[in-house]
Amino acid sequence: MAGLNSQVLHAHSKSSFPVYSTAIALEEEALREMGLIGESMDSIKTLQIRSTLSQAATLGMIVASALMIWKGLICITGSSSPVVVVLSGSMEPGFKRGDILFLRMTKDPIRTGEIVVFNVDGKDIPIVHRVIEVHERQDNGEVDVLTKGDHNPKDDRFLYPYGQLWLQRHHIMGRAVGFLPHVGWVTIIMTEKPVVKYILIGVMALLFITSKE
Repeated sequence: MAGLNSQVLHAHSKSSFPVYSTAIALEEEALREMGLIGESMDSIKTLQIRSTLSQAATLGMIVASALMIWKGLICITGSSSPVVVVLSGSMEPGFKRGDILFLRMTKDPIRTGEIVVFNVDGKDIPIVHRVIEVHERQDNGEVDVLTKGDHNPKDDRFLYPYGQLWLQRHHIMGRAVGFLPHVGWVTIIMTEKPVVKYILIGVMALLFITSKE
């Protein structure tokens, strides 16, 4: 009887080895799969980081290129603001609100009839008007300029600071040498309706984030 029990126990022990081995094999396989999944996740994160850095570098290059182009235009044209947008209707019918003007500034004397863009003290926004009178000083040869909007009934002395009757050369930002009609409306809309500007910035940021290589 004892011999029979010993044989049964021995047989039972032998039969349990394959089950135990199978469990170990399954566990090892599961661990390997988890390791592969972890490696895949790490690879995906690395690719995402590289993609983000690449996109940021691309954006930086675009911004830097735009700044270089702008600085180049300033050097070529001699104007501190080579491109301006017409913001009012004071120069109609020649130039309308929303037109873009291209400026150039040289050492040539300013002539009556030229269209110039100028700044006045105390105002941040440049003004686009026509030169209607030029007065040369006898003592130093400097030129005084009087301007007027083509659509305005009188000259611009009401726009100048109190007591100032003329513009000097340092007020002039440039002469108009060309224009594009209506293109500047985008700038006007974003200036007058900031919510549109924020929406456009949000859309551009979303496109930048979701863009793929």
